[in-house]
Order: sequence, then structure tokens, then C-alpha cells
Amino acid sequence: MNNNVRFMTSAALMAALMCILCPVSLPIGPVPVSLSLLVINLAIMIIGAKGALASYIVYLLLGMAGLPVFSGFTGGVAKLAGPTGGYLVGFVFMIPIVGLIIDKVNDKVVTCALALAVGTAVAYVFGTVWFVIMMQTDIWYALTVCVFPFIPFDIAKIVIAVYLGKAVRGRLVKASLAPGMEK
Repeated sequence: MNNNVRFMTSAALMAALMCILCPVSLPIGPVPVSLSLLVINLAIMIIGAKGALASYIVYLLLGMAGLPVFSGFTGGVAKLAGPTGGYLVGFVFMIPIVGLIIDKVNDKVVTCALALAVGTAVAYVFGTVWFVIMMQTDIWYALTVCVFPFIPFDIAKIVIAVYLGKAVRGRLVKASLAPGMEK
């Protein structure tokens, strides 16, 4: 199979997975607990930085077009421009940063987990700053509703993404189906 076809197929499949799982959320305040970070981390672990970024951009464009793929099964530009839109934007910057590290050290569990933790911090910064600006609130309040309650969930998502992502990527590589692999 041609590498371009493999890349496009894996990116499309991961974008579809994002559209299915990212809307699933639990509202616990102004910012819901969602599966977005888990799926994005899995994409980075399984198909690498370029594929994950392509997948996420497709997902983001579908959501901006109005498809209900954002948390809580919402969509549209208003969601992106709302108080939690900074997280959606932050993932665009998180993916290449984390992906480049993971693409280099994909076999090292601790390094992958640390890279995903750094990426999560990048998303937290974008989302929290955006929330502060949109809600005209102070940083401490934003941290208490946008970051602190999510740390345990996000640690669990990182652990799941590292182990599940490594397992799936390993199977794809073994079958010569991973993007960048020639059969």
C-alpha cells in the first residue's frame, strides 16, 4: 500500500474516532470532562505527529462547520469562540510539540508519558488563558474550574494512551500497516 494512502487512511480513521468519542463528556462545571485529550493522545501515539495533527484539523473543521463533534455533542464556531474554545485551539499547538518528542522515543514509556503531560500543560495554558479572557475572571478561579479538577482524569488518560497507543502502534508496525511503513 502506498505511504500516502496509508497516511490518509490512518488520519481519516483517527478523525472519525475523534468525531465519535470527543463529544462524550461529563459536565462538572464550566469545563466538562471529555474524552478529547485521550483520543488526541492516542492519535499521537498511534499515527504520529503529522497524522494526529491532520486528524485533529479535520475534526476541528467538521466541528466548526456545525457537526456535533465537540464536547456535549455541540458544534459550530460559537463553541470555538466560547469560554472553553481555548482548549480546542490549544490542541493544535500541543500535537506537534508532543508528537515530535514521541515520534523520536516511541518505545520509552516514561518519556512518552512525560511528553503527553507536557502537552496537557500546553493545552491547559491555552484553555485557561482563553477562559480568563472570555469570562473576565482571575487566573486562580480559572485554575480551580479549568485545571485542578481535571488533573486526575488527565493522568489516567495519559496512562491509557501510552499503553494502549504503544500496543496498537506495535501491532500496526508488525503488520507493516503503520504510516511510513512499506510492506
